[in-house]
Amino acid sequence: MHFARTEEQDELAATVRALLTKRSDSAAVRAAIATDAGYDEALWSALCEQVGVAALAVPEEYDGFGASLVETAVVLEVLGEFLTPAPLLASALLAAQTLLHGTDDEKSDLLPRLAAGEVLPFTLGDLVLEPSDRTDAMDQTLRIGAAEQPAATPADVRAIAVALVTALQVGGMQRALDMTVGYTQERVQFGRQIGSFQALKHRMADMLVKVEASRSASWGATAAAAAYLASPGPETLATVERRSAAAGSYCSDAFDLVAAEMVQLHGGIAITWEHDAHLVFKRAHALSQLNGPAHRLRAALLG
Repeated sequence: MHFARTEEQDELAATVRALLTKRSDSAAVRAAIATDAGYDEALWSALCEQVGVAALAVPEEYDGFGASLVETAVVLEVLGEFLTPAPLLASALLAAQTLLHGTDDEKSDLLPRLAAGEVLPFTLGDLVLEPSDRTDAMDQTLRIGAAEQPAATPADVRAIAVALVTALQVGGMQRALDMTVGYTQERVQFGRQIGSFQALKHRMADMLVKVEASRSASWGATAAAAAYLASPGPETLATVERRSAAAGSYCSDAFDLVAAEMVQLHGGIAITWEHDAHLVFKRAHALSQLNGPAHRLRAALLG
């Protein structure tokens, strides 16, 4: 199984990053979450029409690109890095569930609409991604609500969900690390940049290790998820369940730690509303709850 990115996947990430750099800075993210939709609808349209993000894992016979969930995860990681509110996670999971468990009529109806960028709610256990009504939540960059009628999510779809969420977590960790390194290079104390202090270097090095280890685990899980979606079976299912549990548990703990270190190393500025540190911190805790407590994922892995 191939875990390293291909040249095409690197180009996809670069394309999405270039678009988000122009249209999803801090001010744009805050403006997006204040809208009725909860995300920038024009930006989502651009991502779908110019890049085709919603169509990546949809087969060509249903008007998709026929790529894989790996490419979807590549985009999710970049979205996570920018904290961009976008319905890609719900769209990808609904497409995966339809491909795995939908009837022929459901596939013919839903998949072309999802590939075109239509936003539909997706029920994940007792939660709803992209609910019809806005709800108050700790992390307003994610549209998550309580399900009026909780659904029993199939085990394979749940494993895929855990894998894709780790991509968002890795992107968020990268954002926390970049913000921290940038700040410590600018902040001067005792006549020196605080990033030159050995103790802080060690802490940021530990953050980097967490980020890179999480990225490796996430890539392994999303590669397994893509392999299962392409060829469902007991063997590929066992692999994606195992790798998703491992990646989900590690990434949840790592993101919590990296986000906490980010706040600590930024000092007092990190607890102000104007700084983006609180957005990253909230994203870390919201995603860890979305995937379920890390200890339960570890228990599933060991059980």
